[in-house]
Amino acid sequence: MQNSNVSTAVSSDARIAQHARQLSKQLQLLGERLFPPSSQKSMKTFTSGEAAQLLGVSDGYLRQLSLDGKGPSPDVSATGRRSYTLEQINELRHHIAAVKPKDAVSHLPWRRRGEKLQTIAVANFKGGSAKTTTTVYLAQFLALQGYRVLAIDLDPQASLSSMLGVQPEFDLQEGDTLYGAIRYDDKRRPLKEIVRKTYFAGLDLVPGNLELMEFEHETPTALIERKTSNQDIFFKRVGNAIAEVEANYDVVVIDCPPQLGYLTLGAVCAATSLLITIHPQMVDVASMSQFLLMTSDLLSVVRRAGGDLNHDFIRYVVTRHEPHDGPQAQIVGLLRSLFGDEVLAATVLKSTAIADAGLTKQTLYEIERGQVRRSTYDRVIESLDAVNGEILNGMMRVWGRS
Repeated sequence: MQNSNVSTAVSSDARIAQHARQLSKQLQLLGERLFPPSSQKSMKTFTSGEAAQLLGVSDGYLRQLSLDGKGPSPDVSATGRRSYTLEQINELRHHIAAVKPKDAVSHLPWRRRGEKLQTIAVANFKGGSAKTTTTVYLAQFLALQGYRVLAIDLDPQASLSSMLGVQPEFDLQEGDTLYGAIRYDDKRRPLKEIVRKTYFAGLDLVPGNLELMEFEHETPTALIERKTSNQDIFFKRVGNAIAEVEANYDVVVIDCPPQLGYLTLGAVCAATSLLITIHPQMVDVASMSQFLLMTSDLLSVVRRAGGDLNHDFIRYVVTRHEPHDGPQAQIVGLLRSLFGDEVLAATVLKSTAIADAGLTKQTLYEIERGQVRRSTYDRVIESLDAVNGEILNGMMRVWGRS
């Protein structure tokens, strides 16, 4: 007779592994429905009015260029409406800069000789503070303005990679993340081999996945065994990798993981500027207080070990803001009284439009305007443009531009 008291319970690690496989399979099926293996994410086209606004010229000027056969040829509908791809808009930037050399900087804003690469790290170890949302919208905004942008996904959860068209579990092989360029063994690869073009013209990606955790696991051993020189110590490796591709970009935007680990410290040391995201709720602000204290302590250790922590600017970005919420207004007021101009004047408004677009791994910058109620779309885009415009102005001041 069998003992009925014998436990048939599955161990926790086996149960979690089973759940992971089940969820992974469903995500794969969902991804295949949204983006079949044979398809790729694509970017919307822009009306002539939208293209003219991005280029800083009149719609009539674009129309005349088209009639004269100068620059790329737009798609013309049966009703005569002209539309441009982002690639064509970038071609027009080069054309207009060549035709109007005195205004070349405003039409083709690439950094000039003597202007250093801008590396912006987006950080906060509190989950849900909109780090990835802030990163992807900033990267896309800068690409829309004509800058050459590299986005680096340092979060093992890889939400940024998913938003930019990469399925971390299925599209990446060993060494296809930044880990491949900063690992300690002889399998290290040049970063230029890891960088991927995206469907969003002007925006390249270094994707992420769970492989990034290997750096967190291996760094303590490397420190103990002194496997690296001071020049290649863990907090310099991210910056050293970025330096390999520096000539190809104007801006690098890094989505940091939600923890103060070796990856985050490497990103902060590589960065020329920091963005700290804040959701204006008391529990989040209290968490941010701990984040700042821990960051200060760790960075002081890194500085004594030779880390470069001279950032051009540090800015606090208020995200998921509800301006008419009384407690939130008090918290934002408190932050402004404490940190002054280091809190961006503009805030990212809370909106279901951002979340709804994210369900299909899209942003409001890449969907057609008619997909969202116009008043909602305009309101949120205005807030996003204002926030990203302030960050861009900070970059301009660093470059000495007006």
